Amino acid sequence: MVVALCLYLLAGIGVTMGYHRLLTHRSFQTPRFIEYVLTILGSLANQGGPLIWVATHRVHHCHSDDHGDPHSPRDGVWWAHFLWWMPYIPHLDEPTRYQRYIVDLAKDRVHRFLDRWHIVLPLTLAGLLFLLGEAWGQVGLSWVVWGIFVRTTLLYHATYLVNSATHMWGYRSHKTNDHSTNLWWVALITLGEGWHNNHHAFPRSARHGLRWWEVDMTYLLIRFMSLLGLAKHIHVPGKVLHKVVSKRPQVIEPCLPAP
Repeated sequence: MVVALCLYLLAGIGVTMGYHRLLTHRSFQTPRFIEYVLTILGSLANQGGPLIWVATHRVHHCHSDDHGDPHSPRDGVWWAHFLWWMPYIPHLDEPTRYQRYIVDLAKDRVHRFLDRWHIVLPLTLAGLLFLLGEAWGQVGLSWVVWGIFVRTTLLYHATYLVNSATHMWGYRSHKTNDHSTNLWWVALITLGEGWHNNHHAFPRSARHGLRWWEVDMTYLLIRFMSLLGLAKHIHVPGKVLHKVVSKRPQVIEPCLPAP
């Protein structure tokens, strides 16, 4: 259980801070080495490579709860929660189709490499867990079961609750052109992603919990990184913290016609 919890938090940070707030929205800046480390952690979540994950989420923002949204509850709660992920959908699964949403990331050969070989990372982790578990006390299979299968399942459903629950239940702090909501218990298990209405109101904000009681662990970690000099140009509503001159492309979310 300890192995599962530790890897849940590491892979969760890889998804929330790495895949989502950094790669998808460029909510803050960090050295390239840290960016690649966060991407590797995100790959351990078994939710796909960074390119297709980012492309899918950018499509979601462009067509949220409308025609073209990959996972809207308007197509059914179970579809929004996990069924959308199962069928082959050309505009989300064919690189020649979805790469138009990730022109910025596709230029980076490291991200292309990590996207192509993302499945190797969790397989390598599984082998490492088995070896370490056996060395610890012949519990290698137990570590693999808890560290890979149980942890992946829990993190899957936590992530999918952002797609389903936070578009159906909760409260709305901002008028947006979708049905996004804020839901405290989803924010708790997703390290701050459950303040979804706030996020849809301010997509580029690194901070999703905007009120003092809306705890956002991912944002707190980003601020801690800034104290260490590892995070700059942190976007929050109305201002930018630790502003520096950016050398990276700032065209983040190209909204194209719905497929």
